Amino acid sequence: MNPTNKFTSSRLSHLLGSTRKARIVRLSAIALTVCAFGAAGVAPLAPDASDLPVKTVSQDVALPNLSTQIAAIDQAEDSQTYVHEERIRAGDTLATLLQRLGVEDDAAESFIKQDKVAKAVMQLKTGRRVQAKTDDEGNLLWLRASVVDSKDMPVKNISVLRKGEGFVAEEAPVKLERRVEMHARDITTTLFAATDSDADGTRLPDSIVHQIVEMFSTNIDFRSDLKRGDKFNVVYETFWQDGEFVKAGRILAGEFTNRGTTYQSVWFEDPASKQGGGYYSFDGKSLKRGFLKSPLEFSRISSGFSMRVHPISGNWKAHKGIDFAAPTGTPIRAAGDGVVDFAGTQNGYGNVVVLKHWNNYSTAYAHMSRFASGLRKGQKVSQGDLIGYVGSTGWSTGAHLHYEFRVGGQSLDPNRLNVTAQAPLTAAEMARFKMVAGDMIHRFALLRPEENNRALAQK
Repeated sequence: MNPTNKFTSSRLSHLLGSTRKARIVRLSAIALTVCAFGAAGVAPLAPDASDLPVKTVSQDVALPNLSTQIAAIDQAEDSQTYVHEERIRAGDTLATLLQRLGVEDDAAESFIKQDKVAKAVMQLKTGRRVQAKTDDEGNLLWLRASVVDSKDMPVKNISVLRKGEGFVAEEAPVKLERRVEMHARDITTTLFAATDSDADGTRLPDSIVHQIVEMFSTNIDFRSDLKRGDKFNVVYETFWQDGEFVKAGRILAGEFTNRGTTYQSVWFEDPASKQGGGYYSFDGKSLKRGFLKSPLEFSRISSGFSMRVHPISGNWKAHKGIDFAAPTGTPIRAAGDGVVDFAGTQNGYGNVVVLKHWNNYSTAYAHMSRFASGLRKGQKVSQGDLIGYVGSTGWSTGAHLHYEFRVGGQSLDPNRLNVTAQAPLTAAEMARFKMVAGDMIHRFALLRPEENNRALAQK
């Protein structure tokens, strides 16, 4: 063998490795290296930027017309307008109101004084809003205001509009914006202290507080059952005009936790049957009981249904009713739906109202100071309706309500009364009810973030 070939073969075998697999891998690497150098050798080189040809382009650019721009600016300044808002103050005249609104327009003032629609601006109540739009010279472009009724509720909107060189006045019914609000409160002292709290930026309206009491009065005696640590959540509707609160509407759902027991209710008015609405539990059972737990919203029981010494005669005899101590003039509500069977004076009862209900039930309300306006025999009343006011007429030693519940003319203890609720919802009504209840359940969950966080932590 040629020594040279022997050396080369030995050298290659050493470089490529002794095993077949190693030789294949190393030969592949060598082949890729050769290809890379070959590609570099044949690739064309990019031209030098300094060798590229240079081309010069020139073009005339038209400048904007400055006089046109100045005229546009002047026109914009000439058409500036301003919107002002003021509230009616005590002692305001039309002139002082227009002055605060930035209106310097004698023709507008004269029109408002003479036009039968526009002059309503001059009779607006203190505190009501008035808006006006003027140009930069004080000429009136439009003026708007709302007329309210005796209860301070907006009933119509009036507007004064410039039309050419004159004015026109228009009136239209009020269109209120409906909103749904949700709030949670904790009881620390009293119900009113909780509702007056504005910890979340809102104080609950008085009408909503009244509805809370009405809603849960069949389960909770707000005179004596509340304790520190109780809490409630409420969802209700409000109505607004131009961003200003006008009134609160109905409670849509509420839940009240009293002494560890939670009561829930949701308003449901079936759109198909149109039979009127009512409050239901979340499982679809009507919450309207036959009779309220107390005919008074807030008072205390001064004498129960039992044997006692009569405060006037001194004799030991049965007290066939419940006495609720309350100040003179406290409103008295009908305990249930019924018809006025008697409204007048009866011996020791003084001024008394007797209501007849279904199934041979009746209720009596004695010692009234006066009756509700227009109350008369044969009149239909609904549960919660005002029928009179607490007093001390007849055989009474102080202001209180004597309340009796009778079956077939015999007095029974109302605290032991258990009356069946209203008829249940039909299958079709229940399906629609569940959609309403589901929305309110979701809202209550949002008002209980601590429970949601606790549930997430347990997962």
